[in-house]
Amino acid sequence: MEEFEAQRLSEMAENKEAKQEFYVKAQKYWSEVPPTVNGMLGGLGYINAVDVQGSTSFLRELKIKDMNKKYALDCGAGIGRVTKNLLMPLFEKVDLVEQDPTFAEKAREYCTTDMGSTLGYPKRLGEIYNVGLQEFIPTPGKYDVVWSQWVLGHLTDEDLLKFFKRIKIGLTDGGLFVMKENVTSSNKTDIDDTDSSVTRPLSEYEKFLKEAGYRIIKMTKQKNLPKGLYPVCMIACRPLAQTN
Repeated sequence: MEEFEAQRLSEMAENKEAKQEFYVKAQKYWSEVPPTVNGMLGGLGYINAVDVQGSTSFLRELKIKDMNKKYALDCGAGIGRVTKNLLMPLFEKVDLVEQDPTFAEKAREYCTTDMGSTLGYPKRLGEIYNVGLQEFIPTPGKYDVVWSQWVLGHLTDEDLLKFFKRIKIGLTDGGLFVMKENVTSSNKTDIDDTDSSVTRPLSEYEKFLKEAGYRIIKMTKQKNLPKGLYPVCMIACRPLAQTN
């Protein structure tokens, strides 16, 4: 099985048709997912609070309160779950990147509407870029924090490396790139044909970040997730040229 999956990953890297099919199948999968928090979390909507709490604690440990907090970017934002619950309370403006048009439109509503006891920050929603991460080009030097969560498995290795490099250009001086992703416990990459994604080992992400010119400044695992799920790792990094 491992040899078969390795062969398929190699085909995606070398065969344009295989790579295109990888992206098209993912788009089709997500086009059939309901634009709700439960949909974004694969039917595990109840982990939303735990997830946001873990992310908030991670940013706090990075001393986010001492940073310039003008602009943040949410990559693979879906309906804006992370934008609304994590980033909008902290930043003056939050931009989103989401390729599914239904999710992108729902994000505009979700992020600007108060729900129940949640006050919300409707005026803090910035631009919504309706494009895949493999094609997204950020505005140079704009973002204090770029947050990417549960989406990098939808990029091929080649496009992942290119994405990391482009995001580096989009950061302010002193800006942070933070990724939060499932990782395999083994040293192998798993392929999921259901949603057309890959789950990489932590070592692979570390390798690509280093190759793209980042240094990791903090890394931790998300706590209190249900048993049976992949481990979820949060990694914060800065371009190597920055010494702060």
